[in-house]
Amino acid sequence: MSNLTKITTTYLVIKQVSLALVTFFWTAVLPASANSGQTHPQGAAYAVLVGHSVVAHSSSPDDKSPVIPPGTILPVRLNSTISSAKCKTGQVITGRIMQDVPLSSGGAIKEGSKVVGHIVEVTQSSAGTSTRISLQFDKLISAGQTIPVLTNLRAITGFMGVRHAQTPSVGMAEGDNFYALTTVQVGGDVVYGVGGPVTTAEDPNDVVGKALTHGVLGQVRANDSVKCRGPIDGNDHPQALWVFSSDACGVYDLEHISIAHSGRSDPAGVIVLASDTANFKLQAGAGMLLRVN
Repeated sequence: MSNLTKITTTYLVIKQVSLALVTFFWTAVLPASANSGQTHPQGAAYAVLVGHSVVAHSSSPDDKSPVIPPGTILPVRLNSTISSAKCKTGQVITGRIMQDVPLSSGGAIKEGSKVVGHIVEVTQSSAGTSTRISLQFDKLISAGQTIPVLTNLRAITGFMGVRHAQTPSVGMAEGDNFYALTTVQVGGDVVYGVGGPVTTAEDPNDVVGKALTHGVLGQVRANDSVKCRGPIDGNDHPQALWVFSSDACGVYDLEHISIAHSGRSDPAGVIVLASDTANFKLQAGAGMLLRVN
């Protein structure tokens, strides 16, 4: 046998063995590893922050990678108009994260990230019942990654409520710096200009946050009048509140609309908006505070 023939024969044997090993790895080793590593209580990928990029990651109990913890607030502007007359089951709805969302790990979900959801059900009014739209936000798209999330609705306002919160409470005079003027958050907290303190409406000395260029950072507060919780599961670091007060909870500046189910309890993640009118519409541009379950 010539040397060339021996080399060719050896190459073919090595190639066949390599292919067999690769096939075994993909069909046996990899699925077993993937299944054994999936320890999230709901079988979904944890959202992990690396620097300023959010990636999907199956986390084990010993994994120290930062995650989006329960209780994290997501300030969202609705991109889609939701109408009881036009929405269909399964219809996709989207929203935009309006402020960098700090995580306890030290990273952040960047402003401009997208939340994606869908219409679960539309129930038209009948004798003694209200018109209802059930919806769910279950995906966060950030830095090119899609992360499953489970959220509930803490507060909601129409696009005019958002606009009012961003408009100075006194008129501008010549020479005034717009960003230094005072505004009032949805829910009543007072913002003393970008970089300034945020206080409660009742007490200008009760500082509850700090104003940034694109929103407010503050710790969420309980609102006993509407049975709304403060920090949960030890998640007591400052939250991104955008145009909302630290104790904002429920519906603001939206006549005839109420929250029939926030998504905190079963069915978790399903938000039900109800109206005493036959048809109601939530315009694109509405503001929401979603909270990660």
